[in-house]
Amino acid sequence: MPIFKYKAKNSDNEVKEGMVDAATEQWATEALRDQGLSVVSISIAKVGGLGSVALSRVKAKDVVIFSRQFAVMISASIPIVQALKTLVGQTESPKFKMMISEIADEVNAGSRLSESLAQRPKVFDLFFISVIRAGETSGKLDEVLNYLADEMEKDYDLTHKIKGAMIYPIFVIFAMMVVGTVMMVWVVPKMIDVITESGGELPFATKVLIFVSDALVNYWYLLIGGVVAIFFAIKYARRFPAGRRYFDLIKLRLPIFGPLFQKIALVRFTRSLQTLIAGGVPISSGLKISADVVNNAIYQELILQTRKEVESGNTISSVFMRHKEVPIMVSQMFAVGEKTGKLDLVLDKITSFYSREIENVVANLVTLIEPLIMVAMGVAVGFMVAAIIMPMYNMASNFS
Repeated sequence: MPIFKYKAKNSDNEVKEGMVDAATEQWATEALRDQGLSVVSISIAKVGGLGSVALSRVKAKDVVIFSRQFAVMISASIPIVQALKTLVGQTESPKFKMMISEIADEVNAGSRLSESLAQRPKVFDLFFISVIRAGETSGKLDEVLNYLADEMEKDYDLTHKIKGAMIYPIFVIFAMMVVGTVMMVWVVPKMIDVITESGGELPFATKVLIFVSDALVNYWYLLIGGVVAIFFAIKYARRFPAGRRYFDLIKLRLPIFGPLFQKIALVRFTRSLQTLIAGGVPISSGLKISADVVNNAIYQELILQTRKEVESGNTISSVFMRHKEVPIMVSQMFAVGEKTGKLDLVLDKITSFYSREIENVVANLVTLIEPLIMVAMGVAVGFMVAAIIMPMYNMASNFS
């Protein structure tokens, strides 16, 4: 759906600028009139000449930057509407720019900030909205926004570090696959033709090489189709709770990456719960919201079960003690936090500890993956050499 940029006047004859999402220019004009605006000019918004802003996406980084800038402005006692209108000019994403402009207009018209954000769940998740709502209720929106901005920055930095550390290994593995495929499709068949014409018994390694090469040359469409089918089958299965739970359980059971996925889920849980509690959200509601943040069905079930038992009068630590997915140290620290009434401080300590653990695990993985890749390359090259050189050596021996 196109996005239209407009300039209009309100009932006080004040000029307003913004963007509106509508199917046609006429519908956009009518939508603005319904808001009590008199249109001065309206035109379709473009992004670098490539189309409407509807084609652009709101990135996580844009939301993180918005949160920090918004928190700074509110802390400086700038009114919400004025802060939002200022941020329209500070935002690079055209789609996000339009969205902030709409939010400013809605808040100016009397809507609560949390209500306006809740109408855009694809950009502002339940965690973000709940923290804002808690700040509005408690009258501490400036403090809550700073908590939120801090935690969003930490979460973004953690995700960015993990992705950055995996770029090199993934690039090397992809390059190996491309080079190996080129060798198998164009180079190896010509060498194998020479070997097979000589007759005689071929070594096992050569037979395997011939089989793989024939499969890539003659049945490549089946291989590609199989990979695509598996990808979409997994994606489809993850739409269902049972399928998502099965794959999330496999992730936690992986020999090397399993502990890393466990630590990431724990950090997301403790960080989000700590932010919600600091923002004034009740523990029961905080557990429900945190369950959606962890992005793992196993931990989601555990947290929701914990919430039920907490509502029945039990403690969080008593539930965690019974589950092996939660390390003993975490359960014990929760018990200390609940006894002392300083659960938010304990959650902050747990988050800091496991954030450092994740950084160490990622660094060790990168260090370990590099020699493993070299070994794999050596084995692959050695196998191909053996599969080609051995028959040629036998050929030379026969001629001699």
